Amino acid sequence: MVEVVDTGGPLDEIRRWASVSKMAVALAFAVEVDWGLHQVSERLGPRGATLANLLSHSSGLGLEADDPTVEVATKRIYSNYGIDLAVAAVVEGNDAGSWLDGRVFTPLGMNSTRLDGRPSSGVIGSTADMQILAEAWLRPDAISRDTRNRFITPYAAHLAGIVPGFGRFSPCPWGLGPEIRGDKAHWMGDWPPESFGHFGQSGSLMLLNVEEGIGVVATSTEDFGPWAVGLWPEWTSAMRRLALAS
Repeated sequence: MVEVVDTGGPLDEIRRWASVSKMAVALAFAVEVDWGLHQVSERLGPRGATLANLLSHSSGLGLEADDPTVEVATKRIYSNYGIDLAVAAVVEGNDAGSWLDGRVFTPLGMNSTRLDGRPSSGVIGSTADMQILAEAWLRPDAISRDTRNRFITPYAAHLAGIVPGFGRFSPCPWGLGPEIRGDKAHWMGDWPPESFGHFGQSGSLMLLNVEEGIGVVATSTEDFGPWAVGLWPEWTSAMRRLALAS
């Protein structure tokens, strides 16, 4: 039973999720792994990059298709292109939106949510549906606990990298889709090192912790900017204190 501690704003208004889309994409890949349809060790990217490399931003690919590349598993380079490439390899010419709908949105009852653009950043939906997705990661729903844990465990944990908008971190831990806090001092505030989630350029965010059984989601009408860099560390810390005190 999930307890909602606090809410605010129009929860049913449809908004852009931007890179929080990757939390839906990661869950869809976790379903693929659970069903035995794909393995994270599959080589789906250039120069032998595996699905795990693509999902964890360790494939060596740049942010977009024409950006410079490095050798696989040498740096954590945030790559929208890598996520889109992974989805394209799995759907094999079929519609990515239908794939996400069948693997995640329909089974979880996320009735207001759909893909409107590229998989790495094109999901649109309500804050209420984002909460459903967050709960699915926490419980978990649609996938086994072992698979969930695999996806939220740092992959190539030693790699350094840049979290867009917050700077360079060494190491910069990332799971198979979700960012892992580790020791990074940034938008995740004072949440424990194993906390995971994602934020988006639309001002959206999802932050979760399995051990504490808590999470926070948010959407925004204001795109990511200096306001978020200043506000989020304090706000996410305050939300954690509120949840733990309930």
